Amino acid sequence: MFANGQTVVQLMEQLAPKHYAVENDKIGLQLGTLNKPIKKLLIALDVTDEVVDEAIHQGVDLIIAHHAIIYRPLAKLDTSTAAGRLYEKLIKHDIAVYISHTNLDVADGGINDWLANQIGIMPEDRQCLEEVHTDKLYKLVVFVPESHHEAVLEAIWRAGAGEIGSYSHCSFNIKGTGTFIPGDGTNPYIGTVGKLEKADEVRIETIVPYSVHRKAVQAMLKAHPYEEVAYDLYPVDLKGRSFGLGRVGKLTESTTLGELAEHAKKVFEVPAVRVVGPLDRNIRKAAVLGGAGSRYVRHAIFAGADVLITGDIDYHTAHDALAAGMTIIDAGHNIEKVMKQRVADWLNERLSSSKYDTTAAASSLNTEPFTFI
Repeated sequence: MFANGQTVVQLMEQLAPKHYAVENDKIGLQLGTLNKPIKKLLIALDVTDEVVDEAIHQGVDLIIAHHAIIYRPLAKLDTSTAAGRLYEKLIKHDIAVYISHTNLDVADGGINDWLANQIGIMPEDRQCLEEVHTDKLYKLVVFVPESHHEAVLEAIWRAGAGEIGSYSHCSFNIKGTGTFIPGDGTNPYIGTVGKLEKADEVRIETIVPYSVHRKAVQAMLKAHPYEEVAYDLYPVDLKGRSFGLGRVGKLTESTTLGELAEHAKKVFEVPAVRVVGPLDRNIRKAAVLGGAGSRYVRHAIFAGADVLITGDIDYHTAHDALAAGMTIIDAGHNIEKVMKQRVADWLNERLSSSKYDTTAAASSLNTEPFTFI
């Protein structure tokens, strides 16, 4: 059985939730329909004419890409233009295009974490460069019979509830007496229709992040034995986990700027990098940001980084960084290509575990627009 397009996107949004995206980012379905079975999907950094030809050759139904193909509202669809011909080709071959951009950058275990792993930034010391989203926290309160107390509590925890800072499995449990009268047509787990029942119950209280609150409630309802479950879910005035663009932290080993630049060339598979600063400068703490990083130099300085590894640094920003004593490795925008195989592997694992025959493949094409000579 093949997964429906909506199912594939729901899986993708488990990795990169849409609400992680920065304001006005062009994400989501940009062309075609998701209301169809997906036999094969292609993961690409950019949707170019060559990538679309690759998708056609492979019989692809859906392209999941990082960079948008439609940036602004279309006044007309002129198929004599390069963009128009691209859209026409996609439509004629019934290939949908879905974009996961800054939400995939921000995501825990997304592009910026993959880049940080490649460059050697230690996970336990890692922070984001710019916060763009904070997961709101809710208090989940549910009343459960003592016989199912542990089962319901474990189900809620498995769904992602109960984390406060660096502590997990947090809850408060109070024993008490619940009262109810089962009405006509009910099938009560405890008690008799029409008679007042008093049951030994436990009140469970725990913290649930917004990102998993639906999953936690569903898990709680599934594990609970009652037909009608008494529970409350309300916001609390506590700051949840923060998510953001870029990553910064200590390297696994101290190195020099020149050595780190050579390492970046190797792991990012680029023929050259541009470097700002003395090559013998000692580097202990590094910041990395996929995409264009000119406006994040100040963020890296504020975070105490010795170097910023990113792309698209302009001339004047390089001079400003040099004057401020900040070093930079500009490895290019295309280093975000790390997402192709990682996303394909992530989706294949989940599609397979859900018993779908749908498969994902990473585009084999290099969409770097520059030629290094």
